[in-house]
Amino acid sequence: MNRKIIGLEEGLGYMQDGITKIERILEGRPEPPFNSEEYMKLYTTIYNMCLQTPPDDHTQQLYDKYRQAIQGYITSTVLPSIRAKHDEFMLKELVKRWANHKVMLRWLSHLFYYLDRHLIACRSLPSLKEVGLLYFRDLVYRDVHVKVRDAVITLIDKEREGEQVDRALLKNVLDFFVEIGMGQMNRYEEDFEAHMLQDTGAYYSRKASNWILEDSCPDYMLKSEECLKKERDRVGHYLHSSSETKLSERAQHELLVTHVNQLLDKEHSGCRVLLRDDKVEDLSRMYRLYSKIPLGLKLVADIFKQHITAEGIALVQQAEDAASSKASNAAAGVQEQVLIRKIIELHDKYVEYVTDCFENHALFHKALEEAFEVVCNETVAGSSSAELLTTFCDNVLKKSGSEKLSDEAIEETLEKVVKLLAYISDKDLFAEFYRKTLARRLLFDRSANDDRERSILTKLKQQRGGQFTSKMEGMVTDLTLARENQANFEDYLRSNSAARPGIDLTVTVLTTGFWPSYKSSDLNLPAEMVKCVEVFKGFYETKTKHRKLTWIYSLGTCHISGKFEQKTIELIVSTYQAAVLLLFNASDRLSYSEIMAQLNLTHDDLVRLLHSLSCAKYQILSKEPNTKTISQSDYFEFNSKFTDKLRRIKIPLPPVDERKQVVDDVGKQRRYAIDAAIVRVMKSRKVLGYQQLVSECVEQLSRMFKPDIKAIKKQIEDLITQEYLERDKENANMFKYLA
Repeated sequence: MNRKIIGLEEGLGYMQDGITKIERILEGRPEPPFNSEEYMKLYTTIYNMCLQTPPDDHTQQLYDKYRQAIQGYITSTVLPSIRAKHDEFMLKELVKRWANHKVMLRWLSHLFYYLDRHLIACRSLPSLKEVGLLYFRDLVYRDVHVKVRDAVITLIDKEREGEQVDRALLKNVLDFFVEIGMGQMNRYEEDFEAHMLQDTGAYYSRKASNWILEDSCPDYMLKSEECLKKERDRVGHYLHSSSETKLSERAQHELLVTHVNQLLDKEHSGCRVLLRDDKVEDLSRMYRLYSKIPLGLKLVADIFKQHITAEGIALVQQAEDAASSKASNAAAGVQEQVLIRKIIELHDKYVEYVTDCFENHALFHKALEEAFEVVCNETVAGSSSAELLTTFCDNVLKKSGSEKLSDEAIEETLEKVVKLLAYISDKDLFAEFYRKTLARRLLFDRSANDDRERSILTKLKQQRGGQFTSKMEGMVTDLTLARENQANFEDYLRSNSAARPGIDLTVTVLTTGFWPSYKSSDLNLPAEMVKCVEVFKGFYETKTKHRKLTWIYSLGTCHISGKFEQKTIELIVSTYQAAVLLLFNASDRLSYSEIMAQLNLTHDDLVRLLHSLSCAKYQILSKEPNTKTISQSDYFEFNSKFTDKLRRIKIPLPPVDERKQVVDDVGKQRRYAIDAAIVRVMKSRKVLGYQQLVSECVEQLSRMFKPDIKAIKKQIEDLITQEYLERDKENANMFKYLA
């Protein structure tokens, strides 16, 4: 069937009629909508014209007519209507015209569907919709976008000042900036966003400059937080989502970065004052505001560290002042215990700050750690922090300790003590002091509870590893075995009546490797004590013949009866004191020299013993001459006139300062540890430079103590002398391991 050929003029007439009808509808003029017949007639006409073959193929002319119609409508109607209005009214007109234009393009795309399909596919021309968008961009957008942008920014600033604005209008205008980019964001970003961000910076720069002078730090932060929240709201309501980060960063820079030092250092309300006054809510806000600003957050963390350090050092200074005042040594000791308790409380407080205010941020964990490393490595009255912490533990764990706490509180306290240990550099010194006090608690039955002793060792083991606690655990186990051994000894005596020494005897057998080193002396025991030693030796040899017993008399305790004129008093004394007193069963009067000869004691030991028995509170012996010092020309007698209101008294020995011995012992152990570290590193690396060797040794050793670089250098030289290492002949700073 032959189709009727449609002439150009006829086709263009139909086309113009359709376009005019759409324009009139969009302009709101009286015009009935398309009915089915009109729509199909126009659609069919375009369809048939596209199928006509040359010379009746008029598709190019139809395409050109479409372009002219769009261009004409925009220049004659759309653009003048937008230009005629200003500010918010211009924005409303733009939104209306853009919406109408998109409706027009949808209608025309349907009506001219076949032209679009036929011509575009054959000749690679822009689609009808694309033509319509390009004309709007080139004729309308380029003409008005600067005024539109400025009007939008003006409305945003008005909203910042608290005025109500039409957010839906702003949303539509900014969507227009995005859509006119035709799939690209460059029109929105370059023509609007860049200028909006510049205005945002200028706006908040003005605000911040006033607020920083007028407001306190908390008030400034409240205002800043509110502003930043509102900027995020703007993105949610009308700005494109891609603007959120850029907008927040610009506002944050002006509000929080530009004045950061002035804000944090405000004399009466800055970060230090907030920490001092425990303004937790304000500090939490400060963290929230600066959490996305690395520089600012580091400054806050630095102030946090300085504040904790200052508070901790102040506590140390208080204890130092108390220890150096005229108060008694006992009072000073109490102050040192109070210091550890206060440091624990300080740690608890600021751990809570890190957790709650600063949301466990790594910077604040590091600040806390570095601050307490300073505080926990201070000395008080010559006592290292390792010693103070040990003494505190001793008070918690022994029966007569000053720390009177419930079982639950003791467990909690021990947990906190172990946490403090992590900050102490000389952990090996703590371990040695702790072994000393643990030994006293175990050997003299001063420990309040075996379970607590095991509990803290478990905690120490979890934090520091099995090697740290192996000797201490061995001591606790050793004492359990010693109790079993004593029970067996008592069974032995019951079944061997001839072997009984006539004295109640308790012997604690210990393993040398676990316990601290104790001074062993060749004390000449009185006959009564010799019998005890022989009896126990006979028992022990029935158990084993392969172990040697070494008697540590300095740890022994004796209960002896003193028969004085008024009454008999039980005297609780050391083995050495008992040995001195028992000499007076056979002699009424003895010289200093005679006592020394009979007991085979050193001068220093004997002076301590005789002073405790003749010059101190309980004068069991009378001394001639009656002075407060002991000399080698003195004579001693049993003081039969001595009396006391108690029937049982303990006669203490003058305390021996064990600190020097512990420090010396640890110094020796450190030399061995340094040697071992050097050998381990060199055995692994074979050849290594001096600096790297020292660095790797420090890294290995720092878990237990802070090694002195000079000590490492000295041990390297010693190992060279011992031919474990040698220097490179060409480079004196290079070392080789000699297998």
